[in-house]
Parts: sequence; C-alpha cells; structure tokens
Amino acid sequence: MTSPVFTFDVLTIFPGMVSHAVRYSLLGKAIESGIIEIRVHNIRDFATDKHRSVDDEPFGGGPGMVMMVEPIVSCLRHVRSIVGNKTKAYLLSASGKPFNQKMAREIAQNETGLILICGHYEGVDERVAEHYVDGELCIGDYVLGGGEVAALVVIEAVSRLVPGVVGNYQSTRSESFEDDLLDYPQFTRPRVFEGHAVPDVLLSGNHLEIERFRRQMAIEKTKRNRPDLYQRFLAKRGGFNEQK
Repeated sequence: MTSPVFTFDVLTIFPGMVSHAVRYSLLGKAIESGIIEIRVHNIRDFATDKHRSVDDEPFGGGPGMVMMVEPIVSCLRHVRSIVGNKTKAYLLSASGKPFNQKMAREIAQNETGLILICGHYEGVDERVAEHYVDGELCIGDYVLGGGEVAALVVIEAVSRLVPGVVGNYQSTRSESFEDDLLDYPQFTRPRVFEGHAVPDVLLSGNHLEIERFRRQMAIEKTKRNRPDLYQRFLAKRGGFNEQK
C-alpha cells in the first residue's frame, strides 16, 4: 500500500515566487516522484472589485496597508472545498509561534497536507488569525517583506521529513536540532587544505571512536553557537555534559 501524497496549498498574491522555487533540488524531485504536491492559489483571484484589490487602509490609522479578510477567507474556503476541513491552515506571520524542527517533524508524521497563507504589506486583518486558521507560524525573529519565503522554509523543512523525499531517511535523525544539538562538523577531500587537516579520528576506521568524536563536536558546537539549545540539552540530562 502506497503512502498518501503530502500536499501543500499556498495562498499568496505572488504565486510565481513559490511555484518557481519548488522546481529544484529535493522538492522538485519529490514532486516529480509524486511524494509531495504543491498547489499555489492566487488570493487576487478572489477579490471582489475590478482592480482585484487585496489590501486597504487600516482602521484607526497608521502607516501602510493591511491585507483584507474577505479575499483571504474566500480563497481559503475554495482550498478547503478541495482538501477538506481536516487539513490545518497556518498564517505566516512575524507574530506567530516559532517554527522549529520539532514542529516540522510533528507535521510530517501526523498530517497529510498543510495550508499556508502568505501575508504582505503591514500585515493581515487580525480576524484571519483569530477565526479562520489553526495558528500563526514565524520562522525567526526578523521581518520579511512577505510570507512567501517563510512558506518555502516550512515546505522545505516538512517535506524532507516525509518518507521518500530524502534518500536515506535515517539521516534526518542525526541533523541539527535533533536531541537539542546542532549537527556535527563534516569533512571531505582533500585531507589537508592550506595546512588545515581533517581530524585524524575520522580517518581511523574506528566507528565507535568516530561516533564519540562527532557527538562531542556536536555538543561543543552547540555550546558555542547556540547556548540556548545547549542549556536545554544539559537540562534533559540533569545538568551534566557528556565526556569524550
């Protein structure tokens, strides 16, 4: 019995930003193989005026324009008529819940599809977030011009955890953010470049020592680059680091 196709439905006013980007690398291959499907929907197609307007001035004043609730909800209802009401819908927003590897894995394991709504301008009418989606997602503590890049991040992160997208699925279990650690450093040829040599242990053929070395390097890199993750790593182990 074959697994169901994992579908992404992206609602946007710039469909080309998404449809062109997903043609390449693992995503493109996964689409060609029928493992995932990415459908892009133009919110402007659901505008109610001849100018296909999707934004308006904010009530109460303030700079910029705000995306209107009506075209977004109409587009969302069209998508739900295709995928059903069980598929979760998220608004990409700087005000959203932080998106991380754990969330990506939960989505890949527990869902068969995802609806992503891309905001623009000064934001989206709050009624979309309050009444019509399952939540808001934020990919980082910075502001983007729109939600398309954020949607691509979510699609990429979730897709590679869908079985069949990555050739060696088990490799996804040892990547950054699994077990609250960054990935261990990787090396390849040449063995020495401008005086910088590959660590001898990686050339030893001793797989147990290599595994221990990589684990310790992952811990040290996490401590150096992501002290927040490192503290979580220690907390889960009673405050004790692992030794070489």
